[in-house]
Formats: sequence, structure tokens, C-alpha cells
Amino acid sequence: MLGAEVEGAVITVPAYFDDAQRQATKDAATVAGLNVLRLINEPTAAALAYGLDNGSEGLYAIYDLGGGTFDISILRLTKGVFEVVSTGGDTSLGGDDFDRCIVDWVFTQTGLEPSAMAPPDHRRLLHEARRCKERLSRSEQTEFKVDLDDTTTVRLPLTRVRFESLTRPFLVRSLQACQRALDDADLAPADVVGVVLVGGATRMPQVVAGVRELFGTEPLNDIDPDQVVALGAALQANQLVGNAALDDEWLLLDVIPLSLGLETMGGLVEKVITRNSTIPIARAQEFTTYKDGQTAMAIHVLQGERELVSDCRSLARFELRGIPPMAAGAARIAVTFQVDADGLLSVTAREASSGVEASVAVKPSYGLSDDDIAGMLQGAYDAAGHDMQARALREQQVEADRLIEAIEAALRADGDLLGPAERAALQATVKRTAKLRTGTDAEAIRRGVEELSRASDEFASRRMDRSIAMALEGRSVDDI
Repeated sequence: MLGAEVEGAVITVPAYFDDAQRQATKDAATVAGLNVLRLINEPTAAALAYGLDNGSEGLYAIYDLGGGTFDISILRLTKGVFEVVSTGGDTSLGGDDFDRCIVDWVFTQTGLEPSAMAPPDHRRLLHEARRCKERLSRSEQTEFKVDLDDTTTVRLPLTRVRFESLTRPFLVRSLQACQRALDDADLAPADVVGVVLVGGATRMPQVVAGVRELFGTEPLNDIDPDQVVALGAALQANQLVGNAALDDEWLLLDVIPLSLGLETMGGLVEKVITRNSTIPIARAQEFTTYKDGQTAMAIHVLQGERELVSDCRSLARFELRGIPPMAAGAARIAVTFQVDADGLLSVTAREASSGVEASVAVKPSYGLSDDDIAGMLQGAYDAAGHDMQARALREQQVEADRLIEAIEAALRADGDLLGPAERAALQATVKRTAKLRTGTDAEAIRRGVEELSRASDEFASRRMDRSIAMALEGRSVDDI
């Protein structure tokens, strides 16, 4: 059909696709016999088309309202460099919602029961709703007309004003997602010099007007919104195979949509790569052991914006074994996160003194619904205050556990260094701190930890003296 062999393919994916979905897309293309040159976000592909065609520079918003999803990306275009500075969206919002809204209105107006509607008739209603939506993008009024199987004919006049009133909540949702993307990049709408419209649903006049009102500029739509993503992908593919002219050189810098991190003690998430970091990227962070003599560490890789493991998405688990037994906190374990140009993740853990290493490449985890993905960012925004309080509580609980465990171990080993009254007083303080640890007042636990630390200072000093004395026993001054 093309008259030549296909050497490779650039595949576009929604900006909200996570690592598992990107890997699944790449695997499916490989099974189909395609050599995948690059995965790029659909809004980014649209920016490529407009940036190259129009020579644009500055901050641009890519407003992508498709049939079933909505994406918003904020990009900085500078002398051939396309840098994605922020992404957002709603994977359960699209042009299909506008169609279903018309059908719901028809049910209300006619008294027809959706549960009693045969599937073929329901499809006819949806088809006519889509046609009405398209006609209302060109005219002020139309007629909804459908002949059903039971010889019933539905005929209703529908104005653009009525349609826009019915579907206004969907437009508002998209504009709220735009504002969140701007907030993530610490930008105001006035900082954006242009808005690119992508997706057939952006032909609706109310969408154009809503975008114009939010950003204060006339949206760009001189390239067919149904073709602009494909055009950008084709331009990217053209460059990757070496066909681009010298004056067409440019660089694409994409970002990851959700933060990546590890589980730490207390069920907390330590973010290693934060969302909206430019890819490809590699970042390392050093961790250590929690207990004396610990020879293995479980690595739990997570994705999301929340502070607790239970509120984030699990991507992978693996173990680093062969850690030399040391005192708690002595081992140095570097964990490296690497995200490639396709947004796919690999994680490596390495212990410094022994060189032992383990790694994992994140593979697809199927079964995640669109609502789950869309809710991850929204949940982070809604629960930000609660999450910070929960993190503070868990951190203090972990510190209390660490100190209590260390003191109890020290008492078993060197309890004879304390008199009966001293030991009883220290144990009473341990008991009070343990009781506080079961509560939900982070500040109270912090004060309890400080009190226990002060109460154990003299005991720690005596243990240190004993350790030094034992180390020097039988040795002369000259030996030292």
C-alpha cells in the first residue's frame, strides 16, 4: 500500500498513560511486527506539528479533547527545543460524554425508559446525538430525529444554547484540569502565548470560547484537529530515521506524568523522580538498613502523588540480597531509577561496600481502569492536607519504634550498668513512649521520643565507656 517497506513506527499515547500502559502499547506493536522508534504523548505530537509549521516559540498549551479522554500539556518551545513542563487531564472525559448528555436529555423529554431500550435503538440514539452535536457546531439549531424499531419516531428541536447549557459541566471539568496543569508549572494563564486545539470535539464553539476565555488568546486550529497528532508523529519519525533537513533539527523533551518512588519504613513513599520531570532521566537516592545484621532489603516501586503506600499504585517488587551484616544504618544502598525516552522505567539497587546488585524492569500490570488513573492526581490534590498529617504521624511512629527497639536491645545486653531504680525509670519512659506511639498525635509522639532520648543519654554514655574499656583491655599505651 505504501510502496516501500516500513522501517519503524512512532506511536502516540495519551499523556496520562502510566508505565504499564506504555509498555503494553509497545509490546502490542512489537507483536504486530512494528519496530517502535519512540512513544510520544499525543499532545506533544501536536506541538511538534504546530511548532515546526508555524515557527512558534514560548509557552503553549495543548488542549486535547478526544472521543473518550481529555489531555492538557504545557510546553515550552525555544529554538527547536520542545520541553513539556506540565501535563494533566481527565481520562474519563471526552466528546462521547457530550453525545450521551443529548441522549439523556431525549429520555427526559420523551419519557422513554433507558432500561427498556433495545441495544440497536440505543445505538441509533447515540449516532443521532453525535450528528446533532456536529451540526450544532455549524448552526444555531437542529432537529433530533430517530426512527426506532417499534415504529416510534423521536423528533425534538435542539438549539445550540440548550446543548451548551446541558454540557457546560463537561467543559468546566476540562478547564479546571487546565488550571491545575498551570498551577503545577507555577504559571498563570497569561503566561501562555498560544493554545493548540486537538481532537474532533474541539470543533464545538463552546470549547473554543471556553479556552479563549481562560487563556485570553484565540486558540490555534488551522491544522485539522483530527490529523494534527498524526502529523506531529510523522515529523518525529521522519527525524528519527534521518530524513529531516538540517534546518529542521529540533529536540523533544517529554515528561513523566506521575511521580515514581519507593516504600520506606512506616508505609511511607519516598519520591525519587517527581512528576513532570523531563525524560529521559536517571536519578539515584541512597537508603540504608533498619535493623542490625540485616542482609537483605525489599524494594517496592510505587507510582503516584500520595504520601502513603496504600494510596499509591504498586509497580514492582524485588529484593537485594547479600548485604554484608552491619549495624543498622551503616549499609549504603544506592537505588537508581531510570526512565527512557518512551517513559518506561527500570530500577537498580546496589550496596556500596560489597557491590551486590539487583534490578527490575517494570512490566505491564493489566486491569487498571481509566477511573483509577484519572483519580490518582485528583486524589492527591483533594487529600494533600490529610496526607501531610498522615506522613508526619508515620514518621514519628517509625522514629519511636526505632528508639524503643534500640533501648530494649541495649537493656538486654548491658542492663547491669543501671541500678534497679534507674532501670525502672527508663523502662517506665519506654512504656509511656510506646503508649503515645499507638495514638494519632504526631506532636505528642515527637515529644515522647525526645523525652525517651534524654532519659537514655546516661545509659548510652555508660555503654560507650564499657565498649571503649573492652576495646583497650590488655593493650599498652605503646600499642595504641
